[in-house]
Amino acid sequence: MLRPLLPQRIRTAFLRRADWLPAVRRVALYGLALAAGTMALQWLDYQRLARAHSDDITLFLIAAGFLALGVAVGMRLMRPAPPLTEEGNVQAQAGLGISARELTVLRELAAGRSNKEIALVLDISPNTVKTHLARVFEKLGAQRRTDAVNRARELGLVP
Repeated sequence: MLRPLLPQRIRTAFLRRADWLPAVRRVALYGLALAAGTMALQWLDYQRLARAHSDDITLFLIAAGFLALGVAVGMRLMRPAPPLTEEGNVQAQAGLGISARELTVLRELAAGRSNKEIALVLDISPNTVKTHLARVFEKLGAQRRTDAVNRARELGLVP
């Protein structure tokens, strides 16, 4: 027959509730008292830290506020422009009186092509390309090719 691990007297002592319940209560009370003391010490330490470094904490909070403000403003200002439609800015085109063919020549010019390359792509004469470009320059108020392309980009005529 197996012998019990603990003597009978010890087993019955643990089994009786009246014997171990006060010990558990005492341990729980000691634990709560230690937790309360630790919280009080931590709170006092925080108060000392807040008084000693109040200027640093204030500067940190101001810097964090300006950082958040800068990120918000930067995201709003640096938002990419909406993509141009295939037609471009129709109001600007109509307001300046630029024809569809002149706009096509202007887009080819913005792509970096020469007069001869534009003539080959559009299957027109190089002299016709020069005429279209002269009219576009006049309508945009540009003196050079780069001026015309920059002005057209500002107006949203070309990407």
